[in-house]
Amino acid sequence: MASASRRFFLQQVSGACLAASAVPSLADSDEESSHDLVDAHVHVWTPDTLAYPLADSFKKTDQVPSSFTPEELFTHCKPAGISRVVLIQMSFYEFDNSYMLDCIEKYSPAFSGVAIVDSTRSDVAATMKTLAKRGVRGFRLYADRVKANAWATSDGIRAMWKCGADEGLAMCLLADPDALPAIAAMCNDYPKTPVVIDHFARIGMRGAVDQQQLDQLLALSKFPLTLVKTSAFYALGKKKAPYVDLGPMIRQLRDAYGTQRLLWGTDCPYQVSSVDQQHSYTDSVALLRDKIDFLSKQERREILRDTARRIFFSG
Repeated sequence: MASASRRFFLQQVSGACLAASAVPSLADSDEESSHDLVDAHVHVWTPDTLAYPLADSFKKTDQVPSSFTPEELFTHCKPAGISRVVLIQMSFYEFDNSYMLDCIEKYSPAFSGVAIVDSTRSDVAATMKTLAKRGVRGFRLYADRVKANAWATSDGIRAMWKCGADEGLAMCLLADPDALPAIAAMCNDYPKTPVVIDHFARIGMRGAVDQQQLDQLLALSKFPLTLVKTSAFYALGKKKAPYVDLGPMIRQLRDAYGTQRLLWGTDCPYQVSSVDQQHSYTDSVALLRDKIDFLSKQERREILRDTARRIFFSG
């Protein structure tokens, strides 16, 4: 079973990149594709902290906004043509994935999940396998330089990466740019482990895209099972819609990874919860669907739908 899962994952992400050309957007030319998209990065939580308690290190005032339930999400994503969503376990709950799992079950098959598990536990691999049976397809790891450098000597983290390889489960990395060398080392040690790097590795979070940092992210494309999320546009570069200043970075990633290894996500609720309402859900979809002209229709379809479907909704 494990080897079959790994073979399936390999088959899904090993296709060659399609040639790029300027074509009409999906919204204009492909009615079906523009209304069946996948948002690969959303957090949900409930104000009901009795039913779903927060972790000890958090309090209710940390929940900003105070609520972002699936029902609230649907008011944003359904009008934009999103039919499926990858839920990312919210840090408020730490290792208690109950709310996310209940949402996956209640709204099946709309949701898939990325869980957080305690890597210090000796049964971490068994926990991962149990969660996989409930719709979890990836596991979030926080990857700043210090944390990522410590992975090399962590038995628990290595157990997670091995389980990921055996079961076709992705390591989903909230990475800082300075963690990229350590991530490359892990990818080299575990070349059969699927890896998804969130939010462009947060390159551009402090302003203009740093080409040296981007080159390190591009270099990870040599690992066939490493993918990148083009996501959280509101937080990167000029941080202003229509986010076209991120186009050159997306183009370089397309050229290095191919669109079968790129996927899109909003990072809601943060994409839609700014006090000044400068950002909207539609803004995030529109960048890849309408605003940049170097992607073919097929490439748009891959980033906005097909890659996430293969990685998080298949098998």
